[in-house]
Amino acid sequence: MGGSLLASSCRHLCGLLAVLLVMSFFAFCLQSVIPADPARAVAGPSAPKETVELVRKQLGLDEPIMVQYGRFLLRLARGDLGTSFRTRQPITADISRHLPATLELMAMSIFLGIVLAVGLASLQLVFPRSGAVRVALIAIGSFPIFLSALLLTFIFWFKLQMFPGSGRLTQSEFSGPTGLHIVDGLLTGHPFITLDALCHILLPSLALAFPIAVAVGRTLGGALHDVMQQPYIRTARGKGISETRLVLLHGLRNSASAPLGMLGLQIRLLFGNLLIVERIFAWPGAGHYMVESLTSSDLPAVLGVSMVFGALYIVVNIAIEVAQSIADPRIT
Repeated sequence: MGGSLLASSCRHLCGLLAVLLVMSFFAFCLQSVIPADPARAVAGPSAPKETVELVRKQLGLDEPIMVQYGRFLLRLARGDLGTSFRTRQPITADISRHLPATLELMAMSIFLGIVLAVGLASLQLVFPRSGAVRVALIAIGSFPIFLSALLLTFIFWFKLQMFPGSGRLTQSEFSGPTGLHIVDGLLTGHPFITLDALCHILLPSLALAFPIAVAVGRTLGGALHDVMQQPYIRTARGKGISETRLVLLHGLRNSASAPLGMLGLQIRLLFGNLLIVERIFAWPGAGHYMVESLTSSDLPAVLGVSMVFGALYIVVNIAIEVAQSIADPRIT
């Protein structure tokens, strides 16, 4: 059995590496499709044609696309994502500087999304035929991500002035050991830094959490309704177990598989929504870095962030598959 498990894990890992390889190839081929000229972006808009051609030769952009892709894979095997045309810094260093902000925002968004999803599922369980709950879910789910982000900014920052609408901290010079300000404030003995970081992260994470909450909440609500009609639930009710304990001890775990699958799909959309939300809230993360690289035709930086996001998505999905197998032992 141990050998079959090891073989299955190896096949799974090889499949994930193949996905990353295919993704990198298509992302790399975009350089030959996008009309932007990286050599012109490096040389400057007023540089003569001869200078642009010289820069193109220095960057290796005059070679066939497959030769460029092979050179990219060799660098990637060494952990080198190249050099950014815009910042003139190694892309690995740029991403390392911006990635903690994105990871912190993602973690908070997923946490809030799950909490709100459980609340929405509970409302559906308590009021199974409520038209108001159904309309509220449809209304929240139909909001585009940019509109919900702008509304949150307008109401809670501009009008009520309850929460800040941009940045990660009021004092931007703080730096901690992990780059996660909420954690670093506690580790360094500065609880006010943690509180300030929580205030800054609340609005962007809520904007990202709403789509997760609606999709996962509706799935969880339907699964909970089915589970609570099962015979073993009726037997437990007959033994005098309270409804709250039934939901917490039996309902949530036995209905977790489908919502976890939906969470995996929502996290895929989360990476795209990050580009919008980080831009609106001036959040200095990898998504904001990618948008700025796109506007500057910095395609190597865009490709580097895409590879990191792809790897993160694979890691998160592995964690979700593990959670599904724990919730439902029939899933191997």
